[in-house]
Amino acid sequence: MKEEVAIIGAGQMGSGIAQVFATAGFCVRVYDISKQMLNLARVRIRDSLNKLHEKGSVTEPVEDITFRIDYFYELEDLSGCKIFIESAFEDFDIKTNILYKLSQYAGPDSFIASNTSSLSITSLSKMLRYPDKFLGFHFMNPPPLMDLIEVIRGFHTSDSTFQFFMNLARTIKKVPISCKNTPGFVLNRILILMINEAVCTLYDGTSSAEQIDETMKLGANHRMGPLALADLIGLDTVLSILKNLKKESGNDKYTPCPLLQQYVRQGRLGRKSKKGFFEY
Repeated sequence: MKEEVAIIGAGQMGSGIAQVFATAGFCVRVYDISKQMLNLARVRIRDSLNKLHEKGSVTEPVEDITFRIDYFYELEDLSGCKIFIESAFEDFDIKTNILYKLSQYAGPDSFIASNTSSLSITSLSKMLRYPDKFLGFHFMNPPPLMDLIEVIRGFHTSDSTFQFFMNLARTIKKVPISCKNTPGFVLNRILILMINEAVCTLYDGTSSAEQIDETMKLGANHRMGPLALADLIGLDTVLSILKNLKKESGNDKYTPCPLLQQYVRQGRLGRKSKKGFFEY
């Protein structure tokens, strides 16, 4: 019997991660402080599974998969889980607060991971009683469709914890890539710079949003343009990652484009607000 998995955070990434584990046969407990977010996650997961089932990508009945997912808004309801995956907003204070509280429910035999895309694993681990059982387990967006997981060791991560999560990634049909605990790891160190440069290209009037994205799709063989990708990730998340990378690395190349900051202030966050660089 597979271990129970707790997902902390029912947003776009958290719900996608929950779907991945449930599809792989795990029983999943999804936690969020917001009942509204939990209800949205329930709908989002069901809709996603129905689409994948129609395409033949998922063969098990959708009802059987969703039956393996429960939703909670009290952290104590996660007690007894073997695996905890934190997937809250990309903010150090928010994540460390959650990890500190999780320490009450995760024993020495539990494993905890953060889905952080840019924050230091070693710094996050300071909130835990057993930092050797913690690492970064970074899914790509959207988790049900993307194969890659970055597995990031912190200073205290044990060999057994690292191997556990490498095997776990393969169990849920993902491809794990090991990387060091450096700012942005591998993907975002490269990707976020490209997105920020695309925003700057739009900001200085070089071309339109549509043509910038078309250029990268046709000229660099990208499946999605960088501005549409930013909208998918969430412009507030992109901005937060840039700020984290600049702070962690001390490198000014991660300075956010003024247009990105302006859009976030205006509430233009991408798909989740129905308007970002494009309208949805």
